Amino acid sequence: MNAQVESEARSRPGGSLEAQLLRRLLRSFGDPPIEFHLLWTDERVSGAASGSPLEHLRITDRRTLLGLLYDPQMRFGDAYVTGQIEVEGDLVQLMVALFQIFAPDARESTLSRIAGWCRRPRRNSLAGSRDNIHRHYDIGNAFYALWLGDTMAYTCAYYPSAEAGLDQAQTAKMDHVCRKLRLGAADSVVEAGCGWGGLALHMAARYGTKVRAFNISREQLEFARRRTREQGLEHRVEFIEDDYRNLSGSYDAFVSVGMLEHVGRDHYPELGRVIRGALTAHGRALIHSIGRNRPDSLHPWIERRIFPGAYAPSPGEMMQIFEPFNLSVLDVENLRLHYARTLRHWLERYGANIAQVRAMFDERFVRMWRYYLAGSIAAFDTGTLQLFQVLVTPHHNNDLPLTRGHMYGL
Repeated sequence: MNAQVESEARSRPGGSLEAQLLRRLLRSFGDPPIEFHLLWTDERVSGAASGSPLEHLRITDRRTLLGLLYDPQMRFGDAYVTGQIEVEGDLVQLMVALFQIFAPDARESTLSRIAGWCRRPRRNSLAGSRDNIHRHYDIGNAFYALWLGDTMAYTCAYYPSAEAGLDQAQTAKMDHVCRKLRLGAADSVVEAGCGWGGLALHMAARYGTKVRAFNISREQLEFARRRTREQGLEHRVEFIEDDYRNLSGSYDAFVSVGMLEHVGRDHYPELGRVIRGALTAHGRALIHSIGRNRPDSLHPWIERRIFPGAYAPSPGEMMQIFEPFNLSVLDVENLRLHYARTLRHWLERYGANIAQVRAMFDERFVRMWRYYLAGSIAAFDTGTLQLFQVLVTPHHNNDLPLTRGHMYGL
């Protein structure tokens, strides 16, 4: 540390200019219980109004602090990835505190609003969607296999009990989806965005359905086709490398789990047209998607660094898919706490395989994905994000059960 800088910082009433500015900012956010250690002046600035701060972090240099003051949502994640911010203690708990600070109804600085206006999600045109998906899902099946579990399901699981493990909960999620759709051996299903193929294979193997599954991730499709051959299900499951907008045919069920986040609001009517055109008169459709209670953009760091082009809709925005095509909503369920639990399992497995991740990529990648998983847990824990399952059918379909008993195996 520079002795002159330290001396100047301590000589000012209230500490250095940076410390005073940070203290004022923390006060404006209600004095959150977080302590900042400014390493270049050796000052500790706490937002705790009383008692000891619960979370501690170190900032290495003045430039990093100024970046946080200008655009905290983007710069915090970037500085953590590069090691210019170090967290002492539990990263998830710190992220919970930060999400509470930057809740949608919290006050934003003028500079933060300007930074937000300058950011725009990437486009989800046919070419843009393929590029966005490639950047996230085609970074290597071996990487995802380290922490997703045997099902390779990269979506919210469904925990039948608090003691359920990840693989059990992912299988339970697939059954939960299939029961909602009332699938049987005579049914044909089209899946939009099939991931590594777990749900498609589950529907075919356990419910006897015939499935056509669309995906634009080549890495995922290679994995899914290999598993199809291993399970001897080639006669029941067909994986197609194409965009959901190009699917054709008529089906008893349409299902999309974890794909809507990549569609983009501008394309919701397009998706609705595809769903209505794909369903038979007695067809059912289920969309499973991360969402929000009210319209807002995805966290800018997540959209920029992890999920380009992603957007989490509110229930009202999701209705823009169904309303123009007179699709009747049969059921809406929120699985928010299930996703927080799923992410905790993923983060635990990720942490147990850090050495292998580091060997595949580098230390920055390790920190980036740790930050992403921890931040996602915090987002669901705080109610910043939701997880919706919405079941719909053509408006004239009366072939419907009177109760929801079938959804829970009753």
